[in-house]
Amino acid sequence: MAVSNASLEALSWHARFLGEAPGDEMVGGRPRQVPGKCWSRVTPTPAPSPTLALWSTEMAEALGLERTDKAGVVLGGGAPVAGMQPYAQRYGGHQFGNWAGQLGDGRAITLGEVETENGFLELQLKGAGRTPYSRTADGKAVLRSSIREYLCSEAMHHLGVPTTRALSLVSTGEAVVRDVLYNGNPAPEPGAVVCRVAPSFIRFGSFQIHVSDGHHQTLRTLVDHTVRHHFPHHDSSTDEGLIAWLTEVAERTAVMIAHWMRVGFVHGVMNTDNMSIHGLTIDYGPYGWLEPYDVDWTPNTTDAGRRRYRYGQQQHIGAWNVARLLESMAPLMDDVSRLQPVLDHYMEFAMNEQSETWAKKLGLGTLQESDEALVNDLLELLGATEVDMTLFFRHLCTITAPDVAHMADAFYDGSEPDTSTWNRWLKRWWERVDGEPDRGTMLQVNPKYVLRNWMAQLAIDAAEEKGDFSVAEELYELLKRPYDEQSEHEAKWFQKRPEWARHRVGCSMLSCSS
Repeated sequence: MAVSNASLEALSWHARFLGEAPGDEMVGGRPRQVPGKCWSRVTPTPAPSPTLALWSTEMAEALGLERTDKAGVVLGGGAPVAGMQPYAQRYGGHQFGNWAGQLGDGRAITLGEVETENGFLELQLKGAGRTPYSRTADGKAVLRSSIREYLCSEAMHHLGVPTTRALSLVSTGEAVVRDVLYNGNPAPEPGAVVCRVAPSFIRFGSFQIHVSDGHHQTLRTLVDHTVRHHFPHHDSSTDEGLIAWLTEVAERTAVMIAHWMRVGFVHGVMNTDNMSIHGLTIDYGPYGWLEPYDVDWTPNTTDAGRRRYRYGQQQHIGAWNVARLLESMAPLMDDVSRLQPVLDHYMEFAMNEQSETWAKKLGLGTLQESDEALVNDLLELLGATEVDMTLFFRHLCTITAPDVAHMADAFYDGSEPDTSTWNRWLKRWWERVDGEPDRGTMLQVNPKYVLRNWMAQLAIDAAEEKGDFSVAEELYELLKRPYDEQSEHEAKWFQKRPEWARHRVGCSMLSCSS
């Protein structure tokens, strides 16, 4: 078990994945295909000048870990301590709907699992150097993307959204060349490494790759390992057990996406290699929060043409991804026809989750048949006007009369509300709740503060230009209590997107390098 305020060496390290799943015989080495294997041993690349810049006290407490300079060195890619057995996981995936073959941890290195009082947690460095799955890349990460991942992981946790967590951010003291928008303009940027934490980093693509390769015994071994350690209440040896496990994975996925929709979050790159088997938000890249409510918005410039991963499409993509996971289980099933009902269940379950989500956001209590029209009419109104989603729903929690004037500051300049139209809808809603919406529930599901891209960009600017992480620290503390009023922060952080951020790279435009 982890010891309170322990060093990294004193933690209880384990390597269950390495011990049970087949691995690569070569240690490290050049990028290559590793058929039939689940992992490759690697050694992190030490940072030339590591500085522990950000530290999650909550995550450290869960691990029983103290903050020290040595921890910063190791978590920046320095020599592993006794007990760690670093490796990179191999997986495949569908990217933007197309099978991409072997992918794997190209810039992530797992240090090992730590046994804590509440179970096992895997610690993984993102940006600590090349692995056999890096292809033509360097395996490094830049400061801007690392700040975004660190802050968003922790912010999502406090919003109540299932997510991986972040323990630390270490600036490396080296320059990393990146082409921010993939438009032929590479430039050096400061490097960084984030240590992220989860029960495991097993993904849908972890199973898909072995079906693609035809290595069904490896698939079986991985499934048995996953169920034994992470879903021990299921039995992977029978069709019934597999179906029960897959149904739980499908439900967890639907719940996660319903939470994304609730807070206005857009993942941006819902490839199957970015789908956690635990139903956790994973791989924070070109994400964003809706500012003006727009079901067709995606922050990902790579997806600007098709908008496959746009906000309003996320539950449907969840279903598509679950279908790919189910397909990968066919070689293990005696009766593959039993897989289709799992997908059907996902669709029904996801729709119910969405309905419950909107009912809670509107304080409706028990859903009625007429509520669907009420919700749909609101969403149509929101989409027809440039209105800030977070501000609108937060104001709705406290209004005392059905008058849109109470939420005037949620509307962007040049897009003032049609007062009569909005007030007609508000009157319908007010009558539906008898003038007494369930404000307690509304205040618990409609956050006052979310990590808007322009907020993260201010933290990035300060860190990149001045080496100043105080804005990142301020946001980290603010977003621990996203549903609290925190009136002292209202003027600075409870506001619409500023005009300077409307078309700025890092705010409205992000790529998979973000």
